[in-house]
Amino acid sequence: SEHSAIFQSLRGGRKEEVRRLILTASGGPFRGYTREQLHHVTREQCLHHPNWNMGPKVTVDSATLANKGLEVMEAHWLFDMPYEAIDVVIHPQSLVHSLVEFCDGSVMAQMGLTDMRLPIQYAFSWPARYDCAFGHLDLVRAGTLTFEAPDLDAFPALRLAIEAGKAGGTAPCVFNACNEVCVQAFLAGRIAYTDIAPTIATILDAHKPISHPSLEEIAAADQSTRIDTEQVLQKI
Repeated sequence: SEHSAIFQSLRGGRKEEVRRLILTASGGPFRGYTREQLHHVTREQCLHHPNWNMGPKVTVDSATLANKGLEVMEAHWLFDMPYEAIDVVIHPQSLVHSLVEFCDGSVMAQMGLTDMRLPIQYAFSWPARYDCAFGHLDLVRAGTLTFEAPDLDAFPALRLAIEAGKAGGTAPCVFNACNEVCVQAFLAGRIAYTDIAPTIATILDAHKPISHPSLEEIAAADQSTRIDTEQVLQKI
């Protein structure tokens, strides 16, 4: 929904006029939690997302904000924007799906219900729009919309993902592979929620990125990362 929103908002101007992309994040089920509070969260709490109905893996990624880091990487490549021009804001209501700021200070946003059928439908219908059969946004009922900065101290996975994206080469692949193994271990009850980000940090610190990897080198980095991550998790 975020990248669909940016795509739609970009149609309000030329690329050279774009100042920054703004990705919105719900904040997940633990928005406002401190690092200390996060030590005690459970799998069941993690899977209870306040706004979206998603599968377990994506729901955990939303709770750690790892998903938003991956979306920053995707936005970098999809829209050819430097990481310095991509921001993340927490928007608990999840009705503004993302925004684009232009050089004159104008900000274009795409809003809609928290329903993935809308961006999926638009992907099929573009450049036309089909009638919606699953509801419309009522701004009066929606009420107040709020925005806040992400807490990178409590949710370091977002920072780690952006750092991996900036490092480039095989680093984003390593972040993704390590995160997938960690999430699987958390869902299986093998590790705690707060073990996920430190494990990713450990794996990334030990990795020496290949700047311009071939497909074979990317596949090898993915496989070796999964093995290394499993070894770290066994020690935990």
